Amino acid sequence: MKKKLHKEIFANIKKSFKLMKGSKKNLIIYLLLNLITIPISIVLPIYTAKIVLNISNGDYQNLFKAAIVVCAIRIISNLINFLSTIFYQKYILNASLNINKLFIQKVFDLEVKTFDNNSSGIFTSRLESDTHSIITVFNKLNFITTDILSNIGILIITFRISKIIFTFFILQSIYTFIINSKRIKKANKKYDDLKDTRENNSGLINELFRGIRDIKVLNASSLFINKYDERISNENKKSYDYIFFNNRSFTIKAIVGYILEFAFYVIGIILVKNNLLIPSDFLVLYMYRPSVIGLLGFLANMMDSFNDFNLSAKRVFEVIDGDTFTKEKFGNKNIKKVKGDFEFKNVSFSYNDKKDALKDISFKVKANTTTAFVGKSGSGKTTIFNLLDKLYNTNKGNIYIDGIDINELSKESIRNNISVITQSPYIFNLTIRENLLLASNNVSEKEMINACKTACIHDFIMNLPDGYDTKVGEGGVTLSGGERQRIAIARALIRKTEIILFDEATSALDNETQEQIQKAIHNLKGEYTILIIAHRLSTIKNSDNIIMLEKGKIVASGTHNELIKNSKKYYNLYHSEDEK
Repeated sequence: MKKKLHKEIFANIKKSFKLMKGSKKNLIIYLLLNLITIPISIVLPIYTAKIVLNISNGDYQNLFKAAIVVCAIRIISNLINFLSTIFYQKYILNASLNINKLFIQKVFDLEVKTFDNNSSGIFTSRLESDTHSIITVFNKLNFITTDILSNIGILIITFRISKIIFTFFILQSIYTFIINSKRIKKANKKYDDLKDTRENNSGLINELFRGIRDIKVLNASSLFINKYDERISNENKKSYDYIFFNNRSFTIKAIVGYILEFAFYVIGIILVKNNLLIPSDFLVLYMYRPSVIGLLGFLANMMDSFNDFNLSAKRVFEVIDGDTFTKEKFGNKNIKKVKGDFEFKNVSFSYNDKKDALKDISFKVKANTTTAFVGKSGSGKTTIFNLLDKLYNTNKGNIYIDGIDINELSKESIRNNISVITQSPYIFNLTIRENLLLASNNVSEKEMINACKTACIHDFIMNLPDGYDTKVGEGGVTLSGGERQRIAIARALIRKTEIILFDEATSALDNETQEQIQKAIHNLKGEYTILIIAHRLSTIKNSDNIIMLEKGKIVASGTHNELIKNSKKYYNLYHSEDEK
C-alpha cells in the first residue's frame, strides 16, 4: 500500500512539473541557489563554537579570525537567500497563473451535467487552495533535499567527533520518526474529512451570496442562517478535533524532547569529565543536535506534506485529466460557416435517467427559415436547444447540422455557429461594452452600436451616466429583466452566427418593447436560421414552421394557419391566450 502511495506521489509530482510552463527556469535557479547553502549550514556551527571558546579563553587573535569568517558566511548566506527569494517569487507568480488558467479552461470543458450534479464549491475550493499545494510542492522538495544533504554532512562530522553521541542522536531520531509517523497517519484521516466538509460548505456560501436577492424576497434569511450555522458548527467541530489532536501530539513530543535534551547534557558532561570529549566539540554537537535529531522526524513531516500535496493533486488532476467529472466530447470535422440546415432524427433524452425529457422526436429545419416551438412548461422545448448546442448529449437518436452528425463536428463548428438567447441571460459584473465584447473581440464600434440599435437597447445605454462604459453589477443587477435580455440579444447579433436560438427571449419585455424585438427578429428572417421558444403564440404567428410539444413528444407541426385548422390542441391554446 505504501509503495503504491509513494509511486502515486512521485507520478503527481512529475505531472505537476510538466504544468510549470514558463516557470521551470526560475524554479531550477532557486533550487540551485539553495544547494549552495548546504556547506554553509555545516561550517557555520563550527566557527560559531570557536568564537564562544575564544571568548572564554581570551584568545582574541583567533576570535577576530573566527568572527571575520562567521560575518562573511552570514553575508553570503543572506545574499543567496535574497536571490533565491526573488527567483522563487517569480516562479510562484508564473506557475500560479499557468495552473489556475489551465484549471479554469478544463472546468469549461466539463459537461453541463457535471455542474447540475455538483456544488460550485467543489471547483472553487480546488482552484483556490489545491492548486497552491501543487505549486509549493517543489519548495518542499527543495527543503527536503537541502536538509538531507546538509544533515548527512553533519552526521559524518558527529560520528568523527563522538560515536557515543552519534548513537544517542540516531536512537533519538528513530524514536522521533516513529512517533511522527503514527501522528501523521491519524492526522491525515482527520484532515481529509475536514477538507471535504470545507469544500461542501464553500458551495453553500457561494449559493448564499449568489441568491441573496431571492433569499430576501422569500424572507428566508433565518433558514439560511440556521443551515449555515449547522454546517459551520460541524466544520468547526472537525477543525477543533484536528487542531486538538495535533496540539496534544506536539505537546507530548516537546516534553519528551526536553527530557532527551537533558539526557544529552548528562552524557556530554560525563564524556567531557572523562576526557572523551573536548568542550569545543561538545559545543559543536550541541549546535548540530536540532538538525540531527530532527532528520528522521523531518522526513515524517515531509511525508505529511506530500500526503497533503497528493490529496490536492488528485483533486486538481481529477478536473484537468481525470475521469471523475465527465468532459464534453466533440468530433474533428471543422466547418467555419454552416448553412443552417439541421435535423433531429429519433432523438430521446433524459436529464436524470428516470424521466424522458424528449421521446423519439424527429423534425427538420431548413436554412434561413424561422421555426417556433410551443407547449407547456416541461414539454421539452429548452431541451431541444440544449442538445442542438451540445450542452448535453442525446441518449438515443442523432442530430445533424448541414447533414453532418453533430458528434462528428468540432466544438468551434457548433458553438461558433449558434447563438442562444435565454429567458434569464447572465450579464457579468463588467461594463456594458465588456459584456458585449465577450461575443467577439474583433467587432468595430459601429457594428456594436448597430447590434444594440437592432436589439432596441442603444438609446437606453446612451442615457446612462457612462454610456457603454457603465458597470451593471453582478448578474446585471442594476438592469431590468427586459434590459438584460436586449443586451443578450445584441451580444448574440454581434457574433453573427448562422443559427440563432431565442429561448423565451421576449417573455420579460413589455408589449411595446416586445413589438420592437419582434420587428428586429423579423428583420433577421431570411438571413439566419432562427428558432424561437415562446409562450405567447401571437409572437410566433409568422414563423415558417411551428412545432407543438407535449410531454417530450411532437403532437403537431405546421404553419400557424395550418395548425389552427388541423390541431385542436393548438387552436385551444391560441384562443385561450386571446381570452387572457
